[in-house]
Amino acid sequence: MTFPARERPVTSMFDPFGLEVLGRDQCLALLATAGIGRVVFTARGLPAVQPVRFALCAEAVSFGATAGSPLFTAASDGVVAFEADGFDEDLRSGWWVTVLGRARATREPASAWPVSTADDRWIRIPLEVVSGRRLAAG
Repeated sequence: MTFPARERPVTSMFDPFGLEVLGRDQCLALLATAGIGRVVFTARGLPAVQPVRFALCAEAVSFGATAGSPLFTAASDGVVAFEADGFDEDLRSGWWVTVLGRARATREPASAWPVSTADDRWIRIPLEVVSGRRLAAG
C-alpha cells in the first residue's frame, strides 16, 4: 500500500528585523529581473561602490569594466560583493540580493551582452554566496 506524498506547507523565514529571508532560487529569479547592480570593492585601501549593467548567466554575474580602471584592477581575482535590488515608489516593499565571490577577469562577454569592442574587459563573479531579503508592505 502506498500513500500520497504529504505536502509541506511553505513557510517564510524572517530575520530579527522582520524581513523575509529569500532562498537561493528566489534570489536568482529576482536577479534575473534587474539590469543594474552595484559592485563593492576595495580601491587604494578604501571601500568603493560602482553601479554596473550586468548579465546573469552560467552561474555568475558578469559585467564590463574598462581595463586599467579601479574597478577592473580591484575585481581581477579579488573578493567582491555585488548587490541588486528593486523597490516600489513609496519604499514600502521591495527586495535586495547580494552575491559574494572571487571575481575573475575574462575577454569573453556574457552571451546576453550587447556588441563589444576588442578592448572590452569583463568581470565574472561566481555565485558562491547568494543571499537576499524582501520587505513586504504591511
